[in-house]
Amino acid sequence: MGEESGAARVELADGRAVRIARLTPGDAAELGEAITEADRETLYRRFCGPPPTVTPRLLAYLTELDFDRRYALVARDDSGRGVAIARYEATREPGVAEIAVVVRPGWRRVGLATVLVTELAKAALRHGFDRFTATYLADNRPVSELLDLAGARRHIAAGVADAVLHLEPESEEREDAHGDSPGTGGTRTEHRQEDTAEPDPAAVRLG
Repeated sequence: MGEESGAARVELADGRAVRIARLTPGDAAELGEAITEADRETLYRRFCGPPPTVTPRLLAYLTELDFDRRYALVARDDSGRGVAIARYEATREPGVAEIAVVVRPGWRRVGLATVLVTELAKAALRHGFDRFTATYLADNRPVSELLDLAGARRHIAAGVADAVLHLEPESEEREDAHGDSPGTGGTRTEHRQEDTAEPDPAAVRLG
């Protein structure tokens, strides 16, 4: 995926590192390949059903963002290959955004999803959101465990779970309105993620 200034380098629990930056239209082709090549179970869990057909219109929608009501981050390995994406989309309810996270299989359970959701939450707070919602298959234990640890409330019906997570800014990381790049606004641009037992939300749906 394309280069972007302001990318933050993060070292994960297994010693590997990624750089986290905003998703851009230049990432559309690789995103399309990732959706096309993903295994069936990952796609089913990601979309809570059959995945959409990959079209230029879909890729444009996923990558052309205003970074206010629609925001997405991509994590890349040392070769520049995208290994995870996290995004939020504003809902019709004021202050509420729905989140989605997808992590490649080889990068799960090393703390990457936690890093991405944390950075996404910081961005959401800067842009006036105070709650995240997530819709996922109720039997997806990694997602359930992660949201439970974060203190989310959930409702399950017909095998589908709907969760609500309230966002609270950390006192030492109150950032000004210009700190939109990952790792800026008072946070370090390089840190180590130690959460080796992190349940990875590889299939939270984007509604």
